[in-house]
Parts: sequence; C-alpha cells; structure tokens
Amino acid sequence: MKQHLALVSIVVLDYDEAIAFYTQTLGFELVEDTFLPAENKRWVVVAPPGASESRLLLARAVGDEQASRIGNQTGGRVGFFLYTDDFWRDYHAYRAKGVEFVREPKNETWGTVAVFRDLCGNLWDLLEPSA
Repeated sequence: MKQHLALVSIVVLDYDEAIAFYTQTLGFELVEDTFLPAENKRWVVVAPPGASESRLLLARAVGDEQASRIGNQTGGRVGFFLYTDDFWRDYHAYRAKGVEFVREPKNETWGTVAVFRDLCGNLWDLLEPSA
C-alpha cells in the first residue's frame, strides 16, 4: 500500500490576494484555479516549486465560523513546514519581498530554521534539514 497527503487547506479571505502571495512572494506554482458554479467558489491549488505530491488548497472562508479561523488555523503555533534545499537563498528572497519573520534563523542539529507569517497570519517554518 502507498499513500500520501495530496492537499492541505488554508482558509483565506480572498482567492486572488492569496494566489498573489503564494505565487509572487513565496514562488509557489499555481496548479489549478477552477470556478465551481454550483457552489459559487473556486478550486485553487498551489504548490512549492518542485513539489510533486504535497499541495495547498486555498479555500475562501464562507461564514463567520470559517472566517474566524483565518490566520489562526493551528491556535497560534507553527502549523506549516516548508522544506528547502537552500535556506539562505529563500530566507533572503522572502525578506526582500516583505515576508515577516517572527523568529530569526537558528541553526539546530536537525537543520536551519526560521518562522514566518503568511499573508493571513498563519505561522510557517522555513527549514533546510541537515544532510
């Protein structure tokens, strides 16, 4: 048996704003943007460059309960982990594009890591694992 996680949803306020952040700021690829008329929503999928299995579904909040989760899907802890093959390249590129880092880079035995906020306020680890 083989399984893998294909999509993880991130609740966002606006599709186009989220697409711009993930593609233009973080350099993700827009995999799909399909309007679903029966549900009056879009199916928006983005992926980090080079990712083949793991992707993000940018899900526009519907109603007050979903909107209350925007930016705090994991109760204030890091909930998303973006692995990279070159930490410093990505760290400097993200900072130059205005990404807010809330924990500065740290070298650990398991890799180099810093924590940033996405456009909604969710916390992410940018992480280059040790060889």
